Amino acid sequence: MTTPYPPPFFTPDPQAATASRIVDFGRWASQHWGVDADLTDYAALHRWSVTDLEGFWGAVWEYFDIEANTSYERVLGEEAMPGARWFEGATLNYAHHALRNLADDEVAIVALDETGSAYEITGERLRAQVASVSATLRDLGVGMGDRVVGYLPNTPHAIVAFLAAAGLGAVWSVCGQDYAPKAAADRFAQLEPTVLIAADGYLFNGTAHDRRDATLELVTALPTLKATVLVDHVGLPWPSRNYPSLVMPWEDAATRTEQLACTPVPFDHPLWVVFSSGTTGLPKGIVHGHGGVLIEHLKTLGLQSDLGPGDRLLWYTTTHWMMWNLVASTLLTGATTCTYDGSPAPLTRPDVLWELASRHRVTVFGTSPQYLLGMAKFGIDPSVHDLSSIRVVGCTGSALPASAYPWVRDHVGGHVLLASISGGTDIVSGFAGSAPNAPVWAGELSAPHLGVALAAYDAEGRPVVDQVGELVVTRPMPSMPLYFWNDPDGARYHDAYFSAYPGVWRHGDWITHTPHGSVIVHGRSDSTLNRNGVRLGSADIHDVVERLPEITEALVIGAEEPDGGYWMPLFVVPAAGVTLDEALRDRIREAIRTGASPRHVPDEIIEVPAIPHTRTGKKLEVPVKRLLQGAAVEQVVNPAALDAPELIAYYARLGAERRSRKAPA
Repeated sequence: MTTPYPPPFFTPDPQAATASRIVDFGRWASQHWGVDADLTDYAALHRWSVTDLEGFWGAVWEYFDIEANTSYERVLGEEAMPGARWFEGATLNYAHHALRNLADDEVAIVALDETGSAYEITGERLRAQVASVSATLRDLGVGMGDRVVGYLPNTPHAIVAFLAAAGLGAVWSVCGQDYAPKAAADRFAQLEPTVLIAADGYLFNGTAHDRRDATLELVTALPTLKATVLVDHVGLPWPSRNYPSLVMPWEDAATRTEQLACTPVPFDHPLWVVFSSGTTGLPKGIVHGHGGVLIEHLKTLGLQSDLGPGDRLLWYTTTHWMMWNLVASTLLTGATTCTYDGSPAPLTRPDVLWELASRHRVTVFGTSPQYLLGMAKFGIDPSVHDLSSIRVVGCTGSALPASAYPWVRDHVGGHVLLASISGGTDIVSGFAGSAPNAPVWAGELSAPHLGVALAAYDAEGRPVVDQVGELVVTRPMPSMPLYFWNDPDGARYHDAYFSAYPGVWRHGDWITHTPHGSVIVHGRSDSTLNRNGVRLGSADIHDVVERLPEITEALVIGAEEPDGGYWMPLFVVPAAGVTLDEALRDRIREAIRTGASPRHVPDEIIEVPAIPHTRTGKKLEVPVKRLLQGAAVEQVVNPAALDAPELIAYYARLGAERRSRKAPA
C-alpha cells in the first residue's frame, strides 16, 4: 500500500529560485553541454548528474573555474568502487582555491564566541597569515605528504593552520580540546605528525578551560614531532616547560612577511585525515584528497546551499566534526565563514547564536536537531532578534523530526528554507538534503544531492521506493575516501562500505526513498528495531517521544537475548521537575502507539540521568545495545570517544542487573 504523503511544507519562492546559483548552473550546463532536458528543474538536473558522471562533474569543474596547473586526461577513468579514478593527470591545490576569491578588503572570517565578542579577518590579512604560517611550517621541516595536526577550538587559527599545511601539500588533521590528551593521541599518533599546533584553552559555558597541561601531555605522546606551535587564545600564559620538541609562539609563526605560494599536487593527493568517532578500538583515519574535496564542496556549498560572495555562514561545530571541514570550505565560494568558540546555548545567554547571526547578518545558519528541539522545549524565541538576513537554516547530525519544521517557520521566519541534511565523515559531505529550487516536506530531506546515485535497497539488494531500505550509493563520488590510514591492502576500507553489496557503497542508514523523490532517514541500520519481523528505525521512536514536553531526550534499544527473546527498553531523560510516573509512561506508550507503531511500544520505560553520545552528538545506540546484551565495556566502546564516559558504567550495570533478574534461581 502506498503511504499517503502530505503536500510540501515549504515551496521556494519562484523568483528566489530563479536567481539561485543551482538554476544558473542548470541553464549554463544545458547550453554548454548540449543536454536535452530542462536542467533548471532539480529532478531533471539530478537525473543528469547521476547518469552522466563525466558530463556533470566536468560541468562543475568548468562552472566554478577550477584552476589546474596541468590539465586532466579525462573526468572519470576507472569507475569501480572502491578505486574510482577522477581527473587523472590534473594537478592543483585546495588552498589556492580557498584563497583566490577573497577580496583584499572584504571580510573572509568572522571570529565569534559565546560572550558575544567578535573580530574580523579580511581576505588580505588571511592570505598574509596563511603565507606566514606556511613558511614557518616549511622552515620547521614540513614537506609534501608530512602531517600537521591541530589541538584547537573552532577559531580562525585552525583554518589558517589548515590552509598553510594544505598549501605545502602537507596533510592536516585536527580535533577539539574537549578531547583528553589520550583521545587526541589515539588519533594523531597514527599519523606520525611533524608539527602540532595547540591552543592554551577554549571557552565553554562561561568557563575558560585550561589545556596547557593537556598540550604538554599530548606532545609527550607524539614522539615524531619536530615542533609545537603554541596559540594564545584564552589569555593563559604558557609557562616554561621542558617540551621534548622545539616550541614556537603562534605570534611568531603568523606574523612574518612572506609571499604565498601553493604547491600543485595530484588531484588525489591527501588533503586531510578525518577520524571516525572511535567508539570501538582506535578511531579510523579516513583520507580525502585535494581535488575530491574541492569539487565536492564547491558543488555542496555553491549549488546545494547557494553560497557565494556576499553570503555569511555560521554553523555550530567543533573542530573534530566534519562540519568544521565544510565551515572552512565556505571560503572556496567567496563567501564569509564564521568560527564560534563556546557552548551553543550557554546558561547566561542561551540564544547567543541567534543574537550573533542577527548582528553579523548571517545568511546560512547551521545547527543540529537537538539544538532546535531544545530551543523549542525551553521556550527560547529567536525572533526577538532581527533574523531577516537568514535564508537557510541547515540541520544535520541526526534526523530532524517533523515537529521542528513549524517551530522554525514561526520563530525564525516563514521565508527560511529549513535544510535537513544527511551525510557523513566518510564522504565529508552530504548524501541528501535540500536545494534552493526544491520543495521541503516536514520530516524529510528534499532530495538526494547532485552527483549522488542514492537508492534504498531491500534485503535482496534491489532498489525500492516507498519502503524502508538500506541507504546505498551505486556510482562513485569524487569525495569518497582515497583510503583508510594504515590500511595498506584496503581490507578495512572494503569491509566498511562494500562487503554487503559488491561494488555498491552501503552507508549503514535505514531510509525511505519516497515517490516524490525525497528521502526519510530512520536511523542506523545496525540499530534497527526488529520485533516479530517488523522493522522500524529508532529515529521514528525518538521523534515521537521527544516531542513530549515532559521528555528531554530518549533512546530506544532492541536487544536479542540468549533465550531467543527480544527486549526493547526505552530510556528517557525527564525534563527538569518532571517525575516519570505511570501516568507519564502511559502517555509515552500512547504517543508511540499512535505516532510510530503499535508493534513497537517498548517493553519497559526506564528513567536515566542522561543519554550517551559520541563527541559529535550521535546517540550511542549499538554500543548500549551490546552492553545490555552482556558485552564487556572494552569490547564495545572507547570511553575517550564519548561526551560523558561515566555513563557507560551506568548502562553496563543496568544490563547486568537485568541478566541477574532473568537468571534461573
